[in-house]
Amino acid sequence: MAAEPTASLVVTDITVGGMTCAACVRRVEKKLGKLEGVTATVNLATGLARVSHPAAVAPEDLVTAVEQAGYEAALPAPPENQEAPEGAEAPDADEAARRERERLLITALLAVPVLVLSMVPALQFRNWQWLCFVLAAPVAAWSAWPFHIRALRGLRHSTATMDTLVSLGVAASFSWSVYALFLGGAGEPGRRMSFSLVPSASEGMAHLYLEAAVSVPLFVLAGRFLEGRARRGTGAALRSLAELAAKKVSVRDGYGERSIPIEQLRLGQVFVVRPGERVATDGRVTEGSSAVDLSLVTGESEPVEVSPGSALVGGAVNVGGLLLVEATAVGADTQLARITRLVTEAQAGKARAQRLADAVAGVFVPVVMAIAVTVLGFWLGAGADPQAALTACVAVLVVACPCALGLATPTALMAATGRGAQLGVLVSGPQTLEALQHVDTVVLDKTGTLTTGHMTVAKVTALPGALGEADVVRLAGAVEQGSEHPIGRAVAAYARRKDADEALPDVTDFAAVPGFGVSGRVDGRTVEVGAPDGKLPRALAKALAAAEEAAHTPVLVKVDGRAKALIAVGDLVRPGSYRAVDRLRRLGIRPVLATGDRKAPAEAVAGALGIDEVHARCTPDDKAALVQQLKDEGYRVAVVGDGVNDAAALAAADLGIAMGSGTDVAIGAADLTLARGDIEALVDAVRLARRTLGTIRANLAWAFGYNVVTVPLAMVGLLDPMFAAAAMSLSSVLVVANSLRLRNWQPSVARGRSGGGVRGAKAAAR
Repeated sequence: MAAEPTASLVVTDITVGGMTCAACVRRVEKKLGKLEGVTATVNLATGLARVSHPAAVAPEDLVTAVEQAGYEAALPAPPENQEAPEGAEAPDADEAARRERERLLITALLAVPVLVLSMVPALQFRNWQWLCFVLAAPVAAWSAWPFHIRALRGLRHSTATMDTLVSLGVAASFSWSVYALFLGGAGEPGRRMSFSLVPSASEGMAHLYLEAAVSVPLFVLAGRFLEGRARRGTGAALRSLAELAAKKVSVRDGYGERSIPIEQLRLGQVFVVRPGERVATDGRVTEGSSAVDLSLVTGESEPVEVSPGSALVGGAVNVGGLLLVEATAVGADTQLARITRLVTEAQAGKARAQRLADAVAGVFVPVVMAIAVTVLGFWLGAGADPQAALTACVAVLVVACPCALGLATPTALMAATGRGAQLGVLVSGPQTLEALQHVDTVVLDKTGTLTTGHMTVAKVTALPGALGEADVVRLAGAVEQGSEHPIGRAVAAYARRKDADEALPDVTDFAAVPGFGVSGRVDGRTVEVGAPDGKLPRALAKALAAAEEAAHTPVLVKVDGRAKALIAVGDLVRPGSYRAVDRLRRLGIRPVLATGDRKAPAEAVAGALGIDEVHARCTPDDKAALVQQLKDEGYRVAVVGDGVNDAAALAAADLGIAMGSGTDVAIGAADLTLARGDIEALVDAVRLARRTLGTIRANLAWAFGYNVVTVPLAMVGLLDPMFAAAAMSLSSVLVVANSLRLRNWQPSVARGRSGGGVRGAKAAAR
């Protein structure tokens, strides 16, 4: 896909095939970088090259450049709005996996007898070596053919990769074995060969290395097969995102109800969502009431009640009644498509540590080949046995492993971004994770971030008497049905919820008095709902003082001229905000409240949450200036907001964090989006970032440390080629397996959540 041009540059993704290690990544990036104005970031785990290039450079030129580097390349799949042939990509992936499995199985059947006979002298019968030769030949040729062909392709382009090392190791050990059998005396009937973990001197004949010739392809193929399966597992969350998209949708129009492909759905069309079905696309309910499960999309743990006028997100599951929904977004404009795009783009980036690893990998293979030749020459020059010298040379070629360097970051990032999406945390790339790890101050907006963002009844205080609390609320709600004021709507909504089984009674003689409130007759009584005036009974006076202290708006209810109840209405603090602020402090992050609201409600919210620093009546410029001031003081600042007025501060911060329930402007200016609209997801994001970067550091430490230890052992002749091959294969598998642990990362035992959001293929199947 191509992104929007930015400063005359266009971003194009290219699928690259045939890469096997970080040296391949470096090669492709350098080849693309030779084109004027072109920069590229290549991801080994996803096989994707993200290329930034001038509009004058055609995507086809980029594909040609990659092919000239010796790799396969293709432009992206069809655009998201067009229907791709069903299952177009799956058969290729399944076929490749099937071929890999078959090659590994046949190699194992041929190689295992060779390994057993070579390692257990007691089993070596007369002419055993010739049987081993017959079994080893197809392994060295056919099984290792992918390595040979890629090595030759690299040779034509004057480059060397991991495949070059494997191919040379197999060719050297098999060629020496052929010499030993035909010319070195090892082929004589009745000859036996001992086996040692450490290469030993000659036993009066040339030593056979058939076990090395078969073990290298066997272990490398097995390692890459396991590695491939694990790498596919790191992308499970992204694939499950795609599975949430509906293929068909039932629409209602002048022709009645009919089923059409989702690609044919247009804005404004009304579609049907039956119980148990997924919502086909983003829309607004026009008819029906139900509950929808958003857990697979935004991480909301509880079903959300919807009714006419409620907004719906595509991919949500209808768990209640029949709904008619008007489409408000289709194709690439839906929230599900944006989430998928964010996760995909995040996985294409690189952390700073990975750039260093790729730079090392660019010279790694040539250096290893030079070391192998030097080792061979040194041992021969020192008078060592030729086959011991060859053993050390082959071991150096085989044990060196740049694969783990290339996989250290992308696999961890794939697993982490997928897990983050499951938890309702959407990151824009590895730079976001790095910035999130170092944040020490977070500037929080109030309305819509720490609070719900809409007026709600906080408390009702009713005087004892014939009219109880329920009756007073019912009368007040009936009168407020005709009000357009947010406070009136909050009272009416509260009354409906309190008595959901019965409709509110009708009101007559309705009147709205500016500056006071509303009045009317309900069930033969005169009901007035408005601002408190005059002297109040002691219980209501205490309730009024409490409401004002909490920065709530007090609403007095009079029935037949007598005060009966006081209703406190306000923008309530989100339940998760209390724990979120406390957990942020425990992580060493200082919370700061900055809001455009009045000082009283701002300080009330800050006091309730334990936030010491409060900035009220902040304009968008004030918020941006506050962020700059904190940065000048040396703080690493993150800003959390959800509105247009937060966009400038979000862009100015070291890290901008948008609430998923906020405006597109805020989300567009942010580096990280909390899809489930829960401030506590920020704490999850910080902890996930720290765990992810810790995993990446552990991967890179292993990848570098492995080579630092094993290559010298091979150089001094203390590592048999067979065990070198096994160690090399195990290195990559361990890196990927360590990254896979992030898929099961849990935010906190206290939360009691196993994850929401896009839970992955297994959870989706359940």
